[in-house]
Amino acid sequence: MDTKTNQKFLLSVIFLCLYMKTHVCLAADTITANQYLSGDQTIVSAGGVFELGFFKPGNSSNYYIGIWYKKVSVRTVVWVANREQPISDRFSSVLKISDGNLLLFSKSKGSVWSTSATSSTTTSASGSVEAVLLDNGNLVLRADGSSASTKSEPLWQSFDHPADTWLPGSRIGFNKITKQQSQILTSWKNSEDPAPGLFSFELDPKQINSFIIQWNRSQQYWTSGPWDENSDKFRWDPEMTLNDVFNYSYVTNENESYFTYSLYDPKRISRCVMYTSGQIQQLTWLETTSPRQWNLFWSKPKVYAFCGPFSTYNEQSLPLCSCLMGFEPESHRDWSLQDYSGGCSRKTTLQCGNATGTEDRFLEMPSMSLPASVEDKHSSIAYAKQCTSICLSNCFCIAYAYSSTAGCSIWTGDLFGLKQLAPDDGDGRTLYIRLAASEFKNPKSHKRSLVIATVSATAGLLTIIFCYFLWKKTWGKGRKYGAGGGKNDAGLPLYRLRRILAATNNFSEANKLGEGGFGPVYKGILPELQEVAIKRLSKKSGQGHEEFMNELKLIAKLQHTNLVRLLGCCIEKEEMILIYEYMPNRSLDKFLFDPLEKTELDWGKRFRIIEGIAQGLLYIHKYSRLKIIHRDLKASNVLLDGSMNPKISDFGMARIFGMNQTEANTNRVVGTYGYMSPEYALYGHFSEKLDVFSFGVLLLEIVSGKKNASFYRFENSRTLAGWAWELWKEGRGMEVIDESAREACEPHEALKCMHVGFLCVQEDPADRPTMSSVFLMLQGNEAASLPLSKEPAFSMHRNHPRAAVGIPAVTSFSNNEITVSIPEGR
Repeated sequence: MDTKTNQKFLLSVIFLCLYMKTHVCLAADTITANQYLSGDQTIVSAGGVFELGFFKPGNSSNYYIGIWYKKVSVRTVVWVANREQPISDRFSSVLKISDGNLLLFSKSKGSVWSTSATSSTTTSASGSVEAVLLDNGNLVLRADGSSASTKSEPLWQSFDHPADTWLPGSRIGFNKITKQQSQILTSWKNSEDPAPGLFSFELDPKQINSFIIQWNRSQQYWTSGPWDENSDKFRWDPEMTLNDVFNYSYVTNENESYFTYSLYDPKRISRCVMYTSGQIQQLTWLETTSPRQWNLFWSKPKVYAFCGPFSTYNEQSLPLCSCLMGFEPESHRDWSLQDYSGGCSRKTTLQCGNATGTEDRFLEMPSMSLPASVEDKHSSIAYAKQCTSICLSNCFCIAYAYSSTAGCSIWTGDLFGLKQLAPDDGDGRTLYIRLAASEFKNPKSHKRSLVIATVSATAGLLTIIFCYFLWKKTWGKGRKYGAGGGKNDAGLPLYRLRRILAATNNFSEANKLGEGGFGPVYKGILPELQEVAIKRLSKKSGQGHEEFMNELKLIAKLQHTNLVRLLGCCIEKEEMILIYEYMPNRSLDKFLFDPLEKTELDWGKRFRIIEGIAQGLLYIHKYSRLKIIHRDLKASNVLLDGSMNPKISDFGMARIFGMNQTEANTNRVVGTYGYMSPEYALYGHFSEKLDVFSFGVLLLEIVSGKKNASFYRFENSRTLAGWAWELWKEGRGMEVIDESAREACEPHEALKCMHVGFLCVQEDPADRPTMSSVFLMLQGNEAASLPLSKEPAFSMHRNHPRAAVGIPAVTSFSNNEITVSIPEGR
């Protein structure tokens, strides 16, 4: 029995050793001369931040050597070694030190990839070097026994050979000696193939203090503009640097020029990626959200996807690229992987030259951008029908466009660069695409199909309605909006009401943080020990389901460091609840207008708050996926995090604008008295200049420490802006500054802020600056260069101030600083 037991034990040990040889992570961050990686073996950086090993992207059958985040639950690869030479079997492939380099050997024992270090310090002895994975994601080949703290340059490092990801501490550079790019980001070919794709992110060889994105390494389609060393931002894309998360820097000397960046908070996980869509994106990892996910911080250009021949790009649809009528994807698999570069091909061959065929016809496509290059132009053509005849008579003509001013333009060969524009876009033209006649349906059969489809749809709709009411009667009670969990239409987590009750101790007064026009806000602690702010719609609130859904849909799509982050919602029974990130320092008004608390706001903090609010507004006006007008910006709607960074909240009153839209009217004036611009309060006209006006009032409040609403308590008294304006005109501007911040403030900076505030609250919206201009003025050094300001709007009260602006008696307002929602302007 003992002998058999010992034999079984020995066999188990041998089997376990063999298993560990191919499956266990090397408990180190280094590959030395007598070690190698194979199978499921990996190495992990000393702090457990990054991991290196074999991986397989998506459903691909190929394997690659890559580096990914160890602590991020969603595997995110940041670097790939053998991008163009995958292997099929990771267990028969080996990554090891050989002849002074790190090499990957395939199943056939041939070298697939090598570091190819050529430094004079590299020797042929494989025992003289080692490969180390650092906590910044850099794989370094160095002399055996040296450490990261030594000043000697590594023999080779992955930071010098990036794939599609730019990590903090790495560089994007240009070698002035060789006149070549030294570090370039290149997109993956598609989501399952890390081979170099179509797009690159690099320094502009003609202006090496600028970033450019190129298609096919030949055609530039975006640039950041030059780096401004005085303001530490890019001239044409300030969003890339206007934040308190990333610190960009530009270094240039006789040998090289490069950009690098770091994180103000080293614990934050962030990366910059050149995507297959043609966008460069900066993302941060949200560990505290549910589900945990990558958060888009900014992207450039705002919208872009390269659509191949005979496909059109439409930023308002998904997928972004679609084939023209009569065409289909050249490769359906590539399109499923979001690789549209192959474009589309015809379903039916054209009949030109075929005597028995029916004459080709043209598909009319209005509001299009014209193809990249005109093949032939006939300026003397006076009629559209002549242009049609010219194209039909040329078997190579595949499209034409006609206008009375430009004449007739025809295209041959593949069509590139098509984009569907908005109907009101002035650049849109009508393009006529040549198709086989069979691609156009017979009108009679089309009518029959339409009748059949209508009848079928009606029957189907009635069935759905019947099933819905049956479900509601049987199962729907208490589950109306998916309270059982999951996500809603905005893609946010849905929380059960019982979780919210547990988190707030049944909405106890001890947990109450405050109350606004929407209703009370409570502090809550979720089971995962995450502190949150829980906003509960009050039944007494003048706001309701419309404002709730508006805020839910809007803020879920907005992601910026100066906007409060929405974590989830609860819609169950009669409750409507929003769950936000918790702001330990509450709202700005709690500090600004409290005689004791305001001493915490020195001038430096006040100026950073002003800048942060300006950044948040600039984002929603110009850089977010949706152009948003907030319509209720005020001190109580600005929250402060633990570091006193401002975050704009309460988007219940906000409105979406078209990207090219400049103004709109409303029959329902909403907002807060004193922050409303004249054109909005009187007539219901609003635009982004409404938010600019509100920002001006808020800016003057921050500078003075005085509440704008306090000036409305006395008949014929000045407004805050009017009071400050009188002192300003008399050369007594310093008296406007809050006493608690006056002594230690920078006088030129404080006076500049007041000047910007006056510009924002001018009566005519055309006189007010945009938020882009506001931010540039705040960043500028010379207050004297600012434009002159006219007298502020509402600088003096009339005998009946509320009647003048269409505001009812105070008793109809909520307690939240007189927030209104009334059917006024026309």
